[in-house]
Amino acid sequence: MRSFHSVRFVLLLCLPAMAWAQQSYPAAGTATDPAAAAPQTPALSPRPVPEPLPEVREGRIKLDVVVADKSGKPVSGLELKDFALLDNNLPGKILSFQAFDATIQKPDPPVEVILVIDTVNLPFSQVSITRQQIARFLLENGGHLAEPTSLFVINDAGVTARNRPTLDGGALAAETNQLDVGLRSTGRAAGAWGAIERFSASIKMFTAIADSEAKKPGRKLLIWAGPGWPMLSGPNIETSAKGQQEIFNRIVQLSDKLRQGHISVYSVALGMPGIGTFLYQEYLKGVKKVEKADSTDLALKVLAIQSGGRVLGPDNDLTAQLDKCVDDASAFYTLSFDPPRADKPNEYHDLKIEVGKPGLTALTNTGYYNQP
Repeated sequence: MRSFHSVRFVLLLCLPAMAWAQQSYPAAGTATDPAAAAPQTPALSPRPVPEPLPEVREGRIKLDVVVADKSGKPVSGLELKDFALLDNNLPGKILSFQAFDATIQKPDPPVEVILVIDTVNLPFSQVSITRQQIARFLLENGGHLAEPTSLFVINDAGVTARNRPTLDGGALAAETNQLDVGLRSTGRAAGAWGAIERFSASIKMFTAIADSEAKKPGRKLLIWAGPGWPMLSGPNIETSAKGQQEIFNRIVQLSDKLRQGHISVYSVALGMPGIGTFLYQEYLKGVKKVEKADSTDLALKVLAIQSGGRVLGPDNDLTAQLDKCVDDASAFYTLSFDPPRADKPNEYHDLKIEVGKPGLTALTNTGYYNQP
């Protein structure tokens, strides 16, 4: 009896092993059923399909915003919740928001820098020094520019584009040093008529550059090297009703062009502050009515502040001024909103962007002209 039980025990141990061997190594020429051999996988419930994210709609008006700290340096890393929009002092809804910087989220296309040498309004004694300091700026970092840069020169013959946007600062510096700017034919000794002539010519050339650059995609920094055109204010300057209408039309045109073309204007200049250096600050509020329009509302420094740019100088270090301007390409934000319904053409709206952190200031367009 003991031998019987032993044999049964051995068979019980061997049968599972034999079954495993038959499943793992079928005999040659023996067909197997993969479905039968495969282990049965328990049925899984289907994964829930995620709901599509709500589509972000861009508003009709887009703003480029530089947030600066107390030292004037651009600040990165802010979020939508840090910003508030005021339109005519009423809260507005920000519809879209993007943050850009020089490392993680670079703008595409990159920010373009446009250098303008104004030989029409520069004192002749400063033209050479201005060119030298611009060349020194272009040769920083071994001539490797952080942003694609182009050069324009304005003189009595008009405005000339010297190159396509390039990152080669050495080639651009060589081009700057070779400029033959010559003497202008309309000097400061020409009095009021000479000032009017330089004002008209400068505004035309500024508008031509803005028209050309606004057709390109992306953000641009238009840096104007020179004191700017004359501010035609004083007892000897009178403007007719027709003249005020023309000035107002040009104000609206440039305001729209600079904002829609993503162009921020920067004014840099050599020299020392003098009489009238800060007169422009009295004209920074937007013009709401034709009868309030004044030629000084078209001053270079007024356009700079209203476009979200800066006014730097005058001092003796133009290169440092240019460095500060280009820093604004390293970090900025783009947001959009819809304007309210307009009751009439060219209805002016004040704009303000507030940042909910202490010590920070937002630089952007200070207003816009709304249309029905």
